Amino acid sequence: MNTHSTRRRLGAMLALATSATVVLAGCAGGSSGGADFSSTAPAKLSGTVSLWHFFSDREAKAIDGVVADFEKANPGVKVKVHSGQDDEKLAKKIATGGDIDVAISGSTDSVGLFCSSGSFRDLDPVIKRDGVDMSEFTDVAKKYTSFDGKQCALPMLADVYGLYYNADLLKAAGYTAPPKTLSELKEMGLKLTTYNADGSIKTLGFNPLMNYYENQPVNYTGTIDGPWMSDDGAKSALNNQGWKDLATWQKDYVDEIGYDKLKAFTSGLGDEWSADNAFQTGQIAMNMDGEWRVAFIEDQKPDLNYGTAPFPVGDDYASLYGGGYTTGTIAGIAKGSSHPDLAWALLKYLTTDTNTVVKLANGIKNVPTTKAALNSADLDYPQQFQTFLDIAASPNLVSVPATAIGHANQTTFQTFWDQWQSGEATDLDAGLAKVDEDIDNALALSKAP
Repeated sequence: MNTHSTRRRLGAMLALATSATVVLAGCAGGSSGGADFSSTAPAKLSGTVSLWHFFSDREAKAIDGVVADFEKANPGVKVKVHSGQDDEKLAKKIATGGDIDVAISGSTDSVGLFCSSGSFRDLDPVIKRDGVDMSEFTDVAKKYTSFDGKQCALPMLADVYGLYYNADLLKAAGYTAPPKTLSELKEMGLKLTTYNADGSIKTLGFNPLMNYYENQPVNYTGTIDGPWMSDDGAKSALNNQGWKDLATWQKDYVDEIGYDKLKAFTSGLGDEWSADNAFQTGQIAMNMDGEWRVAFIEDQKPDLNYGTAPFPVGDDYASLYGGGYTTGTIAGIAKGSSHPDLAWALLKYLTTDTNTVVKLANGIKNVPTTKAALNSADLDYPQQFQTFLDIAASPNLVSVPATAIGHANQTTFQTFWDQWQSGEATDLDAGLAKVDEDIDNALALSKAP
């Protein structure tokens, strides 16, 4: 299994499960516990620095490749690499004063947890010291690696969501282009859906159920103008017109086919990360998915005739088309690092050096997070990947603000949406108001002594 592709969901769950661990990490003694950054950048680097990351298999080899380049460029440096380390392991290791200098997390949901607890250091002093031009990062990536006014992490590649469509199935149904609005998505999806003699679903044009594969509310953020948080970031703001519009569209779509029919069909589909992925087998004609699916198809279903496009937007939000939702890999320096200057040099190399970012993007098959790398002629991708590079460069690219409760706001929202799509919850206004209330209570609790 491609660990990078599963990382956002896995990392998000772990971020919530281990929030107490991370808070404890930040409360130990109230200080960093490690050495301080030097006032000036070292003229020459030497020593040993540790790098902890979650990648494995092919992706871990891509990390090893750029680490070897860093060591070659700095002959006096040795990097000790610890692969396959998820956020839970990172949190515990940092909390207990383990040997972590640079830590790479697969979930932007962890930024608020690691930063609010002090587990990740504030990088602003060395960013200023070395004159790092933060405008070289995409605006969204820069935003989702900061918390409470501090740049406590840097972006290192991103995931971007869009629409995958089976070109042969669309052509057979008379369509020459993918949908651009949610109304078009529903119309085309219904026309492309076929049924067995007993009325059960045979193939789906599009699966509107939340919690199917990458169908999660957060990944739909770019389809409507719907904020997650208030402007000051203090309160949940999901009870807004944008989310009401999306929830209404989705429930109408579910009801038109039938919730029970959709659940029965979905339960019989192959695993998302296997060669039996329903889009790859032709059981579903259109899917929301991340850029990593291009590599999966290249490996598992190379003869599939498919296209990619920005995900459709709400009918009242046509100006947003071309953008989408993004999340990604983030990297920081652990509070207890004994080699902070060396750690910073490695972190800066992994995240700001154009050749390195391009090499990582080609090896891991993700979207670069610097503008220079995004526009590099050295990027090596199939043509379908260009869609995600375009989305990443769009002014309509969005993400979710980091909070001290990590993924808990998304989990709360998803829980309500499960009740909404099944018909258990019928009052949308009251439901969204309760979601905001529950999230605000969790935020208040996170600030309690």
